[in-house]
Amino acid sequence: MRVIIDTSQIVYGTGVSVYTENLVRNLLVLDKKSRYVLFGGSLRQKGELTDILSEFSQKNVDIKIYPFAPSMLDLMWNRLSVLPIELFCGKADVYHSSDWVQAPFGGFKVTTVHDLSPFLFPDETPKKIVAVHKRRFEKLKREVDRVIVPSLATKKDCIRFGIDESRIRVVSEAVDRDFKPKNKSEVDLIKAKYKIEGDYFLAVGTSKRKNLNKIVNAFNNYRKIAKLLVVGEKRKFDFKITKEVVFLGRIPKQDLIGLYNGALALLYPSFYEGFGLPVLEAMACRCPVVTSKRSSLSEVGGDACVYVDPSSIESIIDGIDQILKDRDSFIKKGLKRAREFSWRKSALDTLSVYNEFRL
Repeated sequence: MRVIIDTSQIVYGTGVSVYTENLVRNLLVLDKKSRYVLFGGSLRQKGELTDILSEFSQKNVDIKIYPFAPSMLDLMWNRLSVLPIELFCGKADVYHSSDWVQAPFGGFKVTTVHDLSPFLFPDETPKKIVAVHKRRFEKLKREVDRVIVPSLATKKDCIRFGIDESRIRVVSEAVDRDFKPKNKSEVDLIKAKYKIEGDYFLAVGTSKRKNLNKIVNAFNNYRKIAKLLVVGEKRKFDFKITKEVVFLGRIPKQDLIGLYNGALALLYPSFYEGFGLPVLEAMACRCPVVTSKRSSLSEVGGDACVYVDPSSIESIIDGIDQILKDRDSFIKKGLKRAREFSWRKSALDTLSVYNEFRL
């Protein structure tokens, strides 16, 4: 079997980047019989993309990198449907397209839909990105043989937006191998770097669907005993920001790991997640989680999280009370739950999807 995988988004430092890198790494360990072609299109980050993909170089891997900007790929493949990917990668049995573009291809087409937030929350997504995803989604509805999704919740969303259920396969994601417990001295170094003293809660993500407004309002009941650290882009908010709420912006992965390890809890009562990777990341780092009953989050958290109504400040407050009263128990449950997900299993399940081309 010869498989083309579009790895273009591996350079952006997003959840899709984490997915692509870990999937490819584990596929190459598990499957030595197939030949893999790692396609990459990037103009400004071509050098960085080359460096990352060079780590995957081995006998059964071909690396094909081209100076194509995302806008060019969108025009060429999503809008005009010209220049099949075989022109750049050669003939293949399977093509696994990226989150961004859907190239013409004459074989078995696979794609991953991580979530449908551009459709469900269009006001939070730049109009240009919404338009790109709409074009790509219409193409995959017409052309793709198998659609991989990370959760049953995303599967339901895809069915709602017109994808036939028989073409959808649920393949769970997992945490990066670096997310694990750290000792106190390691955590203290990260706290010192950001000038953090004392206890703190952690919030990850600042878009409206991450529900930061209600997180802050609930946190105000606890600000005398702790601070709230917010990881993510600082935006215009509808609430008053006090000195107890500290915005860290985007931070390196290793720093985030340290902050998870030192937090009283992750506050993540999101309105919508295709999978909810921060929940698993936190649990793998001995950080208990208060999260939402919405979308995929209970699939990920199992019995290891405290679940709240994200639209109710009182419910979030009760959830924080519960996590603090039984924190050690939720830490143990979280570590066990996080170990139930692995990129090895994700790669095995994805390989099973690829092999459906033989059916």
